[in-house]
Amino acid sequence: MSSQQPNSPLSIAFIVRDPLPPIRADVLTLFGAEMPRYGVHTELVGQGGSEAPASPWPAGGMHVVGSLRSRFASICSPLWDLVGLWRSLRKQRPHCLQVRDKIASGVLGRVMAALLRVPFVYWMSFPIVEGFEVRRDDIARQERGLKGRLKWAAHALRAWASRIAIYKLVLPGARHIFVQSDAMADWLAAKGFERARMTAVPMGVDAALFDRAAVAPVEDARLDGRRVVLYLGRIAQSRKSDFLLDVAAQLREAMPETLLVIAGDAPSDDEMAWMRREIAGRGLEEHVLLTGWLPQRTALGYAVRAEVGLSPIPRGTLFDVSSPTKLVEYLALGIPSVANDIPDQKLVVEQSGAGLCVPMEARAFATATLQLLKDPEQARQFGMRGPAYVKGHRTYDILGRNVAKTYKKILME
Repeated sequence: MSSQQPNSPLSIAFIVRDPLPPIRADVLTLFGAEMPRYGVHTELVGQGGSEAPASPWPAGGMHVVGSLRSRFASICSPLWDLVGLWRSLRKQRPHCLQVRDKIASGVLGRVMAALLRVPFVYWMSFPIVEGFEVRRDDIARQERGLKGRLKWAAHALRAWASRIAIYKLVLPGARHIFVQSDAMADWLAAKGFERARMTAVPMGVDAALFDRAAVAPVEDARLDGRRVVLYLGRIAQSRKSDFLLDVAAQLREAMPETLLVIAGDAPSDDEMAWMRREIAGRGLEEHVLLTGWLPQRTALGYAVRAEVGLSPIPRGTLFDVSSPTKLVEYLALGIPSVANDIPDQKLVVEQSGAGLCVPMEARAFATATLQLLKDPEQARQFGMRGPAYVKGHRTYDILGRNVAKTYKKILME
């Protein structure tokens, strides 16, 4: 049992996969703003690679070594994490060492925690091993020739080694495992990991940021006189984002004044070019507005002009255990929503009563969207229920309280 007293300040050395300074709310808001309210202070360790947002971390609270933009980033990352961790340890000995979504650094974290005689905690927001295996299989289907075989072999080796590292070394040595959803916890439990050692922390929102009354609607003449339907988030071929265009095509046939606004960027210029080609190929230029990257306040300005929000997430191992943010964001803003039936989205729709849950099929999505566009009373009721549900279940102050309790429990075991 730790000698740590429950009411004294706790410190976490936290090795993260995402670039520093952090931009994801489940790092920036949860650990930078919420955890300190409960006496839990975090020292972030990782690589640089993003523009610095307004950060709640004090000077010296982030240890950045190397850059994720480096061509050798994936190879050097564990070494950089070790250097960053050493810098953190020179300031103070943490009460807990935590690693998020990293494999080699997960092994490193377990070893370092054992040497420091502090609990090791792992945070899994994505089934990264299975992601490697999907990439390996994609290469097998798409690549040809000697170069393709060598590329496949390298990815197959990475997937094999990663599976051993995560499921044989990292997770068995974790005092506790934070996961993205109850579905992910059940999935890991089916692999033999103790469910009692897991805590689900679904994606949430910053209540102040997503207060509709504080969001100014964007002024964009292209939306005037249109029935605006929204997709807020990233687009990618792996997410089957062209599904949105299949829905838009059906909406155009039934209600020509509809406009699908896709407010988000793609992970690469190639992906964005692919989406623009798909829009042009379907003749949807007058019915789909692809904004590209927007500042968050501008994106929210587009969101509050929408009548319906769409959240299609492909089914399968990678996404069934996820906790998508966009559906919760729609609800927080009072936007009636249509989502498909991955477990977390189904749960949110059922508990909130603020949307419709349908299979990820273009006809089903279009029918549900038209139902909301044609029934303003149902849409109004859905819009009223969303913010209340989010404030009671999915804001980071609510999630932070539960996470802080878990840390204090871990350190008293």
